[in-house]
Amino acid sequence: MTVAFIQPTACLRRSPVYRTLVAAGARFVSCGDAAVAWDFGEAESETIAARQLALADLSGLPRIGFKGAGAIDWLADQGIAVPEENNRAARLEGAAAVARLAPAEALILGDVLGAEKEDGPARLAAAWAAAPVPPPRPRGYPVPRADSHAWFRIVGAQAPVVLAKLCAVDLRPHRCTDGTVAQTMVARIAAIVIRLDSGDAPAFHLLADSAAAGYLWSCLVDAMGEFNGRPVGLAALRALEADSQVHERS
Repeated sequence: MTVAFIQPTACLRRSPVYRTLVAAGARFVSCGDAAVAWDFGEAESETIAARQLALADLSGLPRIGFKGAGAIDWLADQGIAVPEENNRAARLEGAAAVARLAPAEALILGDVLGAEKEDGPARLAAAWAAAPVPPPRPRGYPVPRADSHAWFRIVGAQAPVVLAKLCAVDLRPHRCTDGTVAQTMVARIAAIVIRLDSGDAPAFHLLADSAAAGYLWSCLVDAMGEFNGRPVGLAALRALEADSQVHERS
């Protein structure tokens, strides 16, 4: 596979931590109008490391929220099966996901495997904007999570141990099962923590205020140090997701 690397400044959208990633040796690709770290020059070893402990920045990938009266029903009309219980998440097609944050609020994360294509969040935003005004029934309103929240993913067998150093919520596997959502504090920053594993590797999405992204990233990297964790790019996450889907089909 030939990868076309770019300078992150060539894209309209960049992660709030892109300068930190550049300093660490990240190589970037274009995903839509955003620059996303593909790897740090060692894609194969990063994939191996991700099974033990790794941190990736997905802030350039699509995500969107919907909130308010009628939002959950409207999402169902769009083919998004939001979990019935609050603080639960479910996988969508590919590696996309939906999390229910409240009775009338949901968060949709784009597909890590198809990030270059127009996927769920973009389709939903367009559908909401194209609806007649006033709508025939309540449909809530969009929440621009891509503008307000950075998006990190911590993955690997040691991920729950690292999060235990920064978060008071018990995120160990036997207490925080796959699909659990915790709206809590991580390193004293309000965060949404979503456990959605990559195959047999424990994995968590972390979304937090983009203004605090640099601080949170540095805290996570520091917490990983004693376990030999490392930053990885989108390539490593895709390899894990692809492997897990192959195993599920076999």
